[in-house]
Amino acid sequence: MTAAVPARPRVLVLRALGLGDLLAGVPALRALRRAFPGHELVLAAPAALAAVVAASGAVDTLLPAAAPGRAVPRSLAWRGPPPEVAVDLHGNGPPSHRLLSDLRPGRLLAFAHPGTPEVSGPRWLAEEHERERWCRLLRAYGIPADATDLALPAPEDASPAPGAVVLHPGAGSPARCWPAGRYAAVARRLLERGRPVAVTGGPGEEELVAQVAVPGARTFPGGLDVGELSALVAGAAAVVSGDTGVAHLAVAHATRSVTLFGPVAPALWGPPPSARHTALWHPGPPGDPHGRQPDPRLLRIRPEDVLGALERPEGPGRKTGRNQRR
Repeated sequence: MTAAVPARPRVLVLRALGLGDLLAGVPALRALRRAFPGHELVLAAPAALAAVVAASGAVDTLLPAAAPGRAVPRSLAWRGPPPEVAVDLHGNGPPSHRLLSDLRPGRLLAFAHPGTPEVSGPRWLAEEHERERWCRLLRAYGIPADATDLALPAPEDASPAPGAVVLHPGAGSPARCWPAGRYAAVARRLLERGRPVAVTGGPGEEELVAQVAVPGARTFPGGLDVGELSALVAGAAAVVSGDTGVAHLAVAHATRSVTLFGPVAPALWGPPPSARHTALWHPGPPGDPHGRQPDPRLLRIRPEDVLGALERPEGPGRKTGRNQRR
């Protein structure tokens, strides 16, 4: 009788958040892939992000998991033996720690918190860039991680609006939404200069897209799926958005970007230093990223600032052949 081949040991990673969060976690996911080459790497994340999860090249299995806002899922549909390793890339508090601990993993890699004294991980630093935060967590456990390892390959699908300047007026909260009228002013000026414009919005943002959609602009209201959005961004001449997932997608595809920051400093969520990526921000005390009104610092950014950033030279090594695979 032939002995059964044992199943591969599994690493479970929790990051059940949005598109920008996933992209900020790609360097850590790739570090885990290198550290556990013989394991099945399972990522607990929203099913809608499957295309980007696959493009990361780091994940074997997507375990659908999500909760409203930035909450921790109540449970995970985990089957089979406990994971050999569980990694909390979701947060730093007891809810995410306990969700993973309840699966009885062989090891739990997580930040320390006084509410879960049994977790002896490194200290959480509030003023730390999101990409670096999760790489530092892994390094504390002896896993080398490079926060700059964030590029995605070009999508197989062609862009639905190649060469356009993509304007994405939506964001996760009103505090991070630059006024629609200012996006419309940018769109008009770009079209006057002969530059094609595409306006995108997520589910439920049809009215917002309509407020920005000046005559001559292509519109994609109601939300492209992540694969279509990735193709649009990868094939764009530039992307203008607030601090949201589309900005991270532009960085991942090396597409020129202008990102508008208000309540949260670019030092925490902004693009890496590059002539290709511009973060517009007026320094000041931290605001409420979940506020119900646009942040005052965000409102200090003018359409002229955005247009000026788009006109600045990209510098040496700028991207060419926007849908070429890298």
